[in-house]
Amino acid sequence: MTKEERDIQRKLKVLRQAEKTGHVARTCRYFGVGRSSFYRWKAAYDQCGEAGLVNEKPIPKNPANQTPPEIVEKVLYLRSKYHLGSIRIVWYLARYHDIKISDAGVTRILRRNGIGRLPRGTRMRKVHTKRYNKQVPGHHIQMDVKFLTFIGKRGEKIRRFQYTAIDDATRVRALKVYDKHTQANAIDFVDHIMEKFPFRIREIRTDNGHEFQAKFHWHVEDHGIRHAYIKRGTPQLNGKVERSHRSDQQEFYQLLSYKVDVDLEAKLSEWENFYNFNRPHGAFNEKHPMKPFANGYNLVQSMSQQIVNLTGDIEGVSPLTH
Repeated sequence: MTKEERDIQRKLKVLRQAEKTGHVARTCRYFGVGRSSFYRWKAAYDQCGEAGLVNEKPIPKNPANQTPPEIVEKVLYLRSKYHLGSIRIVWYLARYHDIKISDAGVTRILRRNGIGRLPRGTRMRKVHTKRYNKQVPGHHIQMDVKFLTFIGKRGEKIRRFQYTAIDDATRVRALKVYDKHTQANAIDFVDHIMEKFPFRIREIRTDNGHEFQAKFHWHVEDHGIRHAYIKRGTPQLNGKVERSHRSDQQEFYQLLSYKVDVDLEAKLSEWENFYNFNRPHGAFNEKHPMKPFANGYNLVQSMSQQIVNLTGDIEGVSPLTH
């Protein structure tokens, strides 16, 4: 007897018992069947006989609404290989593969394949600390160095050092990679960010690493910028730059195949631009860090034009500049 035949016999048994006892509710309770199901079976049996008790086959899914297998494969690979979350997978597919998919669609794919939750140790933990944010760009710049290790063509280890500066208020970042971990490179990086950032820097905060000692300290102070050290053993005081390094690792370096320094510098510059101008940031309602400056720049330009219109071309009166 097939499964379908057994199912028909079971339904007939319920119908005959109800007819015999004359008590539908009691029969349904005895067999563990809902009364709505009973009456549906009875109507089908009265109309079509045993053929009416055959379970209807499920409606086939519309292939047009299914995610293509090649996209599903990419989603599963990024999750299992790099432990990216749904939103990070959406960004990566859009940026590198020009694939548009919602984070809800990614989540459904992950759940269907049994990997809806990230492995233990990769999920974010709640840290009950008070977060301090500077409100004015440039008032507080966090600076640190990320140590990088690559494997060369002959299997040798290649060490590089990513110097990072992040603005506390806007999360705008500047990145530069060096082959040595020295004060000279730290000084060069300070000169780099003074030209790079679209605002005046008032304070730089670092840890007590050897690259941030006397020569670096006085170079910063000579430019009218305050240099402050965080307390030893308190990396959370530079938490934003530390957190940004984790994003670098998850979203850039673990997806990178190292070739040569020129290639690394070009790709790092591309990643920096993406981070500042395109990558949504959770702290700013999914807006990118440079968004406030884009609005501010437009405001300044508008004010400048109004001044020009009011004053005309008067000698000694110049429009506002960014």
